[in-house]
Amino acid sequence: MVRRLDRQFEALGRLAPPARWAVTGLRRRRVAVFRIPLALTLIAGGFLAILPVFGLWMIPVGLMLLAVDVPLLRPTVTTFIIRARRRAELWRRRLRRRG
Repeated sequence: MVRRLDRQFEALGRLAPPARWAVTGLRRRRVAVFRIPLALTLIAGGFLAILPVFGLWMIPVGLMLLAVDVPLLRPTVTTFIIRARRRAELWRRRLRRRG
């Protein structure tokens, strides 16, 4: 499961090259002390989506960070990332056909 999650993080890094350094840095083992509180803060902030700065985007990002340290979340988060990437690719193909 760890390798599968790593592959998905790498694929996300290829989709968004500017964010690759952040993803790589946050996945390092010694950053776990910082990563877990950040993940919990993002999840909590996602529930405050009615405020302008916060949004629902914070919940999946927080869960992805938390999945690095919590093995129970890895299968669910990995499946979510795979499905989201596939859905995004389908949307891109539909937009290309229309345009």
